[in-house]
Amino acid sequence: MARKKREIPNYGTVVLKGIEFYRTRIEDADGKRVALYAKTPEELFDKVEEAKQQIENAAFRRASPTVAEYCERWLTMQSARIRTTTLIDYTSKVKNYIIAPLGHMYMAEVTADDIKLAMVNASTKSSSVYRSVQMLYKCIFYSAVESKIIDSCPCEKLSAKGGKPQDDREALTDEQVEKLLAAIKGLPPYVFVMIGLYAGLRREEILALKWDCVFLDADTPYLSVQRAWHSEHNRPVISKDLKTKAAKRDIPLPPMLADCLREAKAQSNSEFVIANRDGGPLSYTQFKRVWQYIVTRSTKERTYVRYLNGQKITHT
Repeated sequence: MARKKREIPNYGTVVLKGIEFYRTRIEDADGKRVALYAKTPEELFDKVEEAKQQIENAAFRRASPTVAEYCERWLTMQSARIRTTTLIDYTSKVKNYIIAPLGHMYMAEVTADDIKLAMVNASTKSSSVYRSVQMLYKCIFYSAVESKIIDSCPCEKLSAKGGKPQDDREALTDEQVEKLLAAIKGLPPYVFVMIGLYAGLRREEILALKWDCVFLDADTPYLSVQRAWHSEHNRPVISKDLKTKAAKRDIPLPPMLADCLREAKAQSNSEFVIANRDGGPLSYTQFKRVWQYIVTRSTKERTYVRYLNGQKITHT
């Protein structure tokens, strides 16, 4: 089949430094008129076609940011209305499960298949992580639809079912509770564990608990949850911004926990119930060290050596 002949326009000419050039003008991505020159009409035609392609690409990039660019913009928009800890969690998941596989692509280029392939990594994690990543995909791409960056959401039919199901957690038996408390009696994590067992507080609530919220002299002793702890760059941050309104609550104290807290308060020189040696709240690293007492005392095998008649005997 014969190749179609190119239709080359009748370009005007101009003389520059004694040399005649063919010239034409086109409009760039910013709407400015740009002059193009060449020694032959064919060469100028090729330059015009190449310039038009570059202008289209520039306009496309401007209208459709990359996934990485839009994700950063979306996170910035969310920072004004969500808690710091939530933003940290979102940022980590967006970086690992969205930007890592798709960050180099333009928003308008992403297809449903691209997202399904990107979700393979999240599917190897727990079901809660998978649902969280799926939610972030939908939020980000629906936001792009609302901003008219893309015409439709490629993750509209992305299922929330995926990831590894979490194992059912069984509550400690009375016998296990007794063994645990006996193993850590007198050690730093003892009060922490007592509050968790008998008041049902989360880690973030226990580490933020101050004595001004523990009412041991009331007719019915109770504690009030008013603050939450989180860590930023290994520095403890205490906030009154709880997850929900229902998180602020009063919890009655059973006698054994009330007695434990009275004893702890008598020995305390800090405003925090659980404090470091300087009287401040625990950092994340300090909490891990405290928790290691529990791991070592309750789950790891301990061995000791004694000598009998000069013979070494190891006991587990």
